Amino acid sequence: MSAASRAPQRSNRAPHSSHRALRVHRRAVMAAGAAAAALLVSACGSGGTSGGGGDTNFVVGTDGISTAAKGERATAPELSGETIDGKQLDVADYKGKVVVLNVWGSWCNPCRAEAKYFAKVSKAYADKDVQFVGINTRDGSTTSALAFEKDFGIPYPSLYDPTGKLMLRFEKGTLNPQAVPSTLVLDREGKIAARSLTALDEKRLLKMLEPVVAEK
Repeated sequence: MSAASRAPQRSNRAPHSSHRALRVHRRAVMAAGAAAAALLVSACGSGGTSGGGGDTNFVVGTDGISTAAKGERATAPELSGETIDGKQLDVADYKGKVVVLNVWGSWCNPCRAEAKYFAKVSKAYADKDVQFVGINTRDGSTTSALAFEKDFGIPYPSLYDPTGKLMLRFEKGTLNPQAVPSTLVLDREGKIAARSLTALDEKRLLKMLEPVVAEK
């Protein structure tokens, strides 16, 4: 076979390699999407529990509230981005305060049930070095999320996280959010002190919050 006849065969290899790279990229994207979907599989249900055995350093109470003692707490990941009203927010800026993180969606009935308690408690603790921050997820646009906050009088900001990317930043085996709604309490050093994977009423929210506020 002449060199001229072999040349087209060699030129076909590059597109083949390009197609293979594209397939690998697509698989990676699908895997990331599957991970986000798995994280939110229990979205808007009755929540779940995660035991404190193995390499975990937290205890699950009979009321579903998990807590970690000082010295055993994991540091929360970087949580920053655009809020549902278009502003920039970085949770790290609140270091030195107790931070209450609430993962919610306007489509979620348990989120709607607990919203009035979060609005009330956040206002009551506004002058006690406590900052509430929402993480809005799985809302296709901010319109319904903004309407939710207006309906329930939510006074604090919410990061817009429609695909759950912020939730995926939490390490496995820690007090990470695993459902919608989920609530985390961060101590003044930005470490995760408590978690609930179910909707909270005022009493249970205060049970999570007050011990961390009282820490010195």
